Amino acid sequence: MDADVAMCGDTTRARVRDAAAPPSAQRRDALLMCAPDYFGVDYIINPWMENQVGRATLSRARAQWENLRSKLAAHGDIAFVAPTPGLPDMVFTANAGLAIGDKAVVSRFHARERRPEERLFCDWFETQGYAIAPWPENVPFEGAGDALVDPARDIVWCGHGWRSGAEAPKHLERIFARRTIALKLVDPRFYHLDTCFCPLSGGWLIYYPAAFDIASQEAIRAIVPVEKRIEVGEKDALAFACNAIERAGRIFLNACSDELRARLTDSGFTPVVTPLSEFMKAGGAAKCLTLRLPGAARQVMPRG
Repeated sequence: MDADVAMCGDTTRARVRDAAAPPSAQRRDALLMCAPDYFGVDYIINPWMENQVGRATLSRARAQWENLRSKLAAHGDIAFVAPTPGLPDMVFTANAGLAIGDKAVVSRFHARERRPEERLFCDWFETQGYAIAPWPENVPFEGAGDALVDPARDIVWCGHGWRSGAEAPKHLERIFARRTIALKLVDPRFYHLDTCFCPLSGGWLIYYPAAFDIASQEAIRAIVPVEKRIEVGEKDALAFACNAIERAGRIFLNACSDELRARLTDSGFTPVVTPLSEFMKAGGAAKCLTLRLPGAARQVMPRG
């Protein structure tokens, strides 16, 4: 195996990569989720986890997750990956990788505590028939936590600076043949792009400008016109209002100030608050708990 390329398994991955993609007719848009059966704050890998080890309440986390799942399921398909003992952060499926069409990049986690998830997510993608793209061993990349597809512009926004390497954007652009915009994150509280940035349909964008360096703020302003930019203040940002999911014109999010609610409503969206306080203890909310699978999941199964 090439030492510079991360592989899920030489033979299996080569077979999946070279196989013909399944017919598009078999595929439906879906969100990938993982039940929080083993969720908890067992270690510290981001600022949100400070002083939270052992303090998550599993019964409340399950209820909050189920509330989010049921609301999302009312507006589209949900796919599931099985939770695994000893992997409390596997519930945050946004970090599984990035899928576009029939191709997927599996995450290369920065934190060693999450690296065992890589094989499990790789197996799931392979089972679903994705072609798994090779990824350099020495470039950390944390999937759709840091790489967000802009539905209106056919581009990928890629955050780097805390969890994903500065080289990640160029690799994504090569793999998916899609323009990729690098954005440098500078506030450790917003360690993934999806904690402070959410592209929406119609070219709209929710984001917290102070999470980015000056060059990245300028890049955002150059691409997204002012009338489409919904800038949030620190209070909304710290409530993970940008860590949101859009489905059928509805914006599902942990919390929403009156000001942000009014701006979203005026922009044609319907905010839906789904409290996720237990997951906030680990540094995640609505978007972190889902991975968008645009036209790709073959086996969409209801949760039993």
